[in-house]
Amino acid sequence: MSQGLSSNQSPDDETLADAGERELRVGEDRPIRISTGHRILHHEGKCSRPHGHNYEITVSVTGELTSEGWIVDKGDITSVISEWDHRFLVERGDPLIEAFQRSGDEDSLVIIDHPPTAEVMAVLLEGELSDALPETVSEIAVSVRETGELCAAP
Repeated sequence: MSQGLSSNQSPDDETLADAGERELRVGEDRPIRISTGHRILHHEGKCSRPHGHNYEITVSVTGELTSEGWIVDKGDITSVISEWDHRFLVERGDPLIEAFQRSGDEDSLVIIDHPPTAEVMAVLLEGELSDALPETVSEIAVSVRETGELCAAP
């Protein structure tokens, strides 16, 4: 039987410190949505053409509770992901980079070192979140749903 708190008690710092690692899931029932363009430069099919998707992203963060009573502020997660919203992801060396620069739209590019697949996006977002979130976070998992048929997850 677990020992819960009665309605007139509040957790103290010691109770939170003893809570151990917890998990926060963001976007599980209502995914974070971003609209992002890309193309797979060396693909032989239609994905080599510039196109876009309405991506659905979910994030799981494991870590210790902070003194604020959470693992992370949800806004810190969504601010990292929103940096890719209404942008175009391209692989370094893609000729589209020069076209965007000539048109004055280079600020709408996210240039990455790998093909901008959903799988790569998930890994890169995990890295960016790792850099942005506190050291009390021990694990980050990102799922990127590109279509109803394709979802990249750890």
